Amino acid sequence: MNVLTSRQNPLCAHLRKLAQRGRYRRESGEYLADGVKLWQEAARWGAPVRRLITTPELALETPPGVERTLVTPELMAYLSPMESPQGVLFTVTLPQPAPLTLTGTRYLVLDGLQDPGNVGAIWRAADALGADGLFLLNHCADPYGPKTVRATMGACFRLDCRETTLEELVPLLDRQGVPLYAAALGDRAHRVGEIPLCPAAVVVGNEGHGVSPETLAACRGTVTIPMRPRCESLNAAAAATVILWEMGKREGRGSECRA
Repeated sequence: MNVLTSRQNPLCAHLRKLAQRGRYRRESGEYLADGVKLWQEAARWGAPVRRLITTPELALETPPGVERTLVTPELMAYLSPMESPQGVLFTVTLPQPAPLTLTGTRYLVLDGLQDPGNVGAIWRAADALGADGLFLLNHCADPYGPKTVRATMGACFRLDCRETTLEELVPLLDRQGVPLYAAALGDRAHRVGEIPLCPAAVVVGNEGHGVSPETLAACRGTVTIPMRPRCESLNAAAAATVILWEMGKREGRGSECRA
């Protein structure tokens, strides 16, 4: 197999655009992932990988139907969105848009989170702690940008994540009997642990501004995490993890619960 060396190759332009442009990812129908760990997770969970790009010294098995390309270490450094490339890039088919449905009882909703590391870390926690799905409202960081995908540590291949709108999500939750709460202060606030959060969907808001007013108005109430008075708030990913733990605690991790 020939080793690709030139930045002028059309494949290089394609990979760079996948790394940098959300619109191009949607138009192309695929996204870019990097690193040995993510590759192992993609292979383990049967992710729809299209192309594998590696440096020649890495001996990785190429699954049937996946196109393999070898590149020099220098070109890998140019193509990879990582500061320290691990010698592995691959492209994955984007999930196809489908009608929004609910089949579970525990959901997390992110409202305007801008940090891709936070979105990815929360996605990872949601998968680990038994959430049935993750919804993104109000222009969160692209769930399939390289930084988000990397932060999921493979959860992106296992747990459904959907970008949606409040107008679409709220009626669906209502029909399924899943109450919507916000992680925020308010007149209807309950401490985490005071009310059952299963079934429930809980909103975690923007890193700086919290839950948006329109989302807050659509919620049945709010939940708060008890903290020392000298502490104002938690990082969004930390807060989400506490809430996810509480959502799954009463019925056992990963099990179904009943209203």
